[in-house]
Amino acid sequence: MNNASDKGYSRPTARSRELRCNATEAERKLWQAISARKLAGVRFNRQFPVGRYICDFVSREYRLAIEIDGGQHALAKGYDERRTRFLEAQGYTVIRFWNGEVMDNLDGVLTRIEQTLSDMPSPGPSRRREGSLWSPARSCGRDF
Repeated sequence: MNNASDKGYSRPTARSRELRCNATEAERKLWQAISARKLAGVRFNRQFPVGRYICDFVSREYRLAIEIDGGQHALAKGYDERRTRFLEAQGYTVIRFWNGEVMDNLDGVLTRIEQTLSDMPSPGPSRRREGSLWSPARSCGRDF
């Protein structure tokens, strides 16, 4: 949640790895429900670095960041607001849930995530998957 270098980590991926290993019960419960494209066929990554921040869950395809907040976040409102503004400036939509919401009303949380996804524009198709004119040879200046 902090800048990785503040904690002595040289790369955000090392901090992300540590956070994945020390997930809260609410994070584990939500991950169980959204991993492996279980929710609307969307792929999510957990503890994903975006700039200097590490988001709890991210759909890179939809540019959706999901944050699970515990009691400490009630005291860090300014930090969360700055973080949200930064993520939105990077093109992400941010939704937040309290730990208790995930633990007591997982179906409601999943419904809100699905609704947020359905309200977002559909991501563009992959050029390779859709068979566009792009090819590695063309991008290297060769026209075959």
